[in-house]
Amino acid sequence: MGSQLGKRRRRRRRRVRVNVGRLLLILVLLAAVIFLSVLLVKSCAADKTEEEKESSGFISSLFGKETPTPSPLATVAPTPTPVPTFSPSAVAGTMPSDFGLEEAIEDNGTVVDAYTRAEPIDFLEGDKYTELEGVITFRGNNFRDSAAYGTVTWTGQAAEPWTFSVGSMAKKSGSGSWTGCGWTGQPLIVKWPEETKRIMNLYDSAKNDPDLVEVIYATMDGHIYFLDLYTGEKTRDPINVGYPFKGAGALDPRGYPLMYVGSGDDSTAGDSRAFIINLIDGTILYEFGVEDGFALRDLSYFDSSALVDAETDTLIYPGESGILYTIKLNTQYDPNAGTISINPQTVKWRYKGARSLSTDTVDGSQGWWLGIEDSAIIWREHAIFTDNGGHMICLNLNTMKAVWVQDTLDDTNCTPVLSLEGPDNHPYVYTSTSFHPNWRASENSTAPIPIWKIDAVTGQIVAQNDTYHCQTIATPNQVSGGVQGTLAIGEKDLEGLIFVPVAMTEGTRGKLVALNTSDLSVKWECDFAGYPWSSPVAVYDDSGKGYLVQCNKTGYIHLIDGQTGEIISEMSLGSNVEASPAVYNNMVVVGTRGGLIYGMDLNYLKNYQQPAA
Repeated sequence: MGSQLGKRRRRRRRRVRVNVGRLLLILVLLAAVIFLSVLLVKSCAADKTEEEKESSGFISSLFGKETPTPSPLATVAPTPTPVPTFSPSAVAGTMPSDFGLEEAIEDNGTVVDAYTRAEPIDFLEGDKYTELEGVITFRGNNFRDSAAYGTVTWTGQAAEPWTFSVGSMAKKSGSGSWTGCGWTGQPLIVKWPEETKRIMNLYDSAKNDPDLVEVIYATMDGHIYFLDLYTGEKTRDPINVGYPFKGAGALDPRGYPLMYVGSGDDSTAGDSRAFIINLIDGTILYEFGVEDGFALRDLSYFDSSALVDAETDTLIYPGESGILYTIKLNTQYDPNAGTISINPQTVKWRYKGARSLSTDTVDGSQGWWLGIEDSAIIWREHAIFTDNGGHMICLNLNTMKAVWVQDTLDDTNCTPVLSLEGPDNHPYVYTSTSFHPNWRASENSTAPIPIWKIDAVTGQIVAQNDTYHCQTIATPNQVSGGVQGTLAIGEKDLEGLIFVPVAMTEGTRGKLVALNTSDLSVKWECDFAGYPWSSPVAVYDDSGKGYLVQCNKTGYIHLIDGQTGEIISEMSLGSNVEASPAVYNNMVVVGTRGGLIYGMDLNYLKNYQQPAA
């Protein structure tokens, strides 16, 4: 019996030893798990949840010490890309004195000898001009380098184009009427911020559309029309200003409900002028430019498209009287109250060159004209523009003094384009000119139309193409040959190219030509039966492939391969197209002299088949 008890005790002890061993094994495994958990907790970011922190504290207590809380990593601010500097200065041949340039400044009604702007103007690159979605001034921004927003998506499917009819206005002088949409005639396209959209006098259907993109078109019949980009339906009542509009107008880059637009001719309502319009209710806040005693030329037309310096609240607007207006707006905008007001303070600059005359004839001789019809480039504190009398001028907007001048030979209407090139972002200007009879050649003959690449720092010509000679018909139609449309600079797969519309190359024919920006040599030419006053628009698909949209006098809109110049498709819009298109993603909008505004998906144009004869 004792023996059996001892055996039982021995067995019991063996069982106990076995259980203890298992327990030790479990504890070892548990310790390993806890140790690994501690390492994991320590590697986590500092912003743990409360539950994680409690777990970490429990694990720390097992080891008898506090687990230090990791220090948060410091947020490193990204290094901003430095803005290229721009400090132009004249050299021999581009000195303002070489052209006999005489300048004057008027500061809020007083002529002054010198001027320094209290709040310096400083424009950045073109793609920083606005955060609005759309095309809000002629050629999009202060570099004037794009009339397209977004990219084209080729789906192969598209609805029929929409059209909207506009009227005409009898000319104040002479016979005939202004009809439809003229030169430059680019529409504005914008997707408004919600806080702006909700206070404007939009129809309820437009105001409640979260995807509304609005087309704003000032036309020759004296109205400003407001249309839905995708349907062509009116989004609000038009504004009847009563003056014919040829230029594009401009919207405020801050998203404020303001429009800046000038008329291109006098009307029975009075002499031409510029307007600042309240787009909350369609009222005119301010008019200027008419009967201006500071002007040397009595011609208050505004075909130029304005720019606004958002930081200083300043409007910059050249006019055909030879004055460049800079207007401190003193804008008061309260979107919550739905109100906006301005209190303008104006500083003006005027000029006169050795060959500029204030009237069309002096002592029986034809005079080269004063006046600015193109839209100014602005880069940093300098504006660059050309005039009717063959001058390209670089003007310091903070001192209102010309820095350099280049000879552009003739009545120059096309807007210059600015491009920053090379590793140092050196600025170059691309431009051309037109042909005015009796200045460089006799009526109905031809004259050379150079295309220039100009160093924006010195004003010197660095490359020139003299390939094209053009005709001008002075009477009865007054059709100017040369380059009236604005050049388009290539990007993405079209980088290194500049596209130039050349009018009246063979009679009333014309071309779109692609030049290499390095030396302005010709890459390709595309011939048209009708001259192009309309500006080409470069558009790109999702892959970066580039195309050109070009309209012309015979009423055709063309889609062109940007690499080859091949016409992919074309469609008749029924009448002369002098106006320049604007593009928003897939949609292109342009008006004709025949009185129709077209809105078209580029997929429709690409797949359009000409009807059988």
